[in-house]
Amino acid sequence: MALFSQKNARKQLNAQAEKINRDDLETLLEKQRAIEEKVKNSGKLKRFSADIKLMFSMIRDYWNGSYRDIPWKSIAAVAGTLVYVMNPLDFIPDLIIGFGFLDDAGVVALCLKLVESDLHKYAAWKECKEESGHSAQAD
Repeated sequence: MALFSQKNARKQLNAQAEKINRDDLETLLEKQRAIEEKVKNSGKLKRFSADIKLMFSMIRDYWNGSYRDIPWKSIAAVAGTLVYVMNPLDFIPDLIIGFGFLDDAGVVALCLKLVESDLHKYAAWKECKEESGHSAQAD
């Protein structure tokens, strides 16, 4: 049996997502730099760096009201995932060398699978917004 299964990842993700409320988003955004540093410095999570930056960007745009074309369930799943990654004493404590980030990576991977279409939709919206901003500045 795997040390951290997809079933365990789903259980951890659901537990975190159920606890998330709109007020938690601001707190999470304040911890963005610390979470991104943790991801960058861990072998198991490093491959998710770009995805986690996109997750934070989507949460920020949702929180400030500029992007609302996403179900709350997806926002809660993303926020719950980031809160889980932030917690050093989760299912497998991060202090256990070699294994400590396996659960974090499993939860991130599952979240990406669950909200993939929402993230793609957001990324396309963001790209269009940036392109229209650049073309407006060029005028």
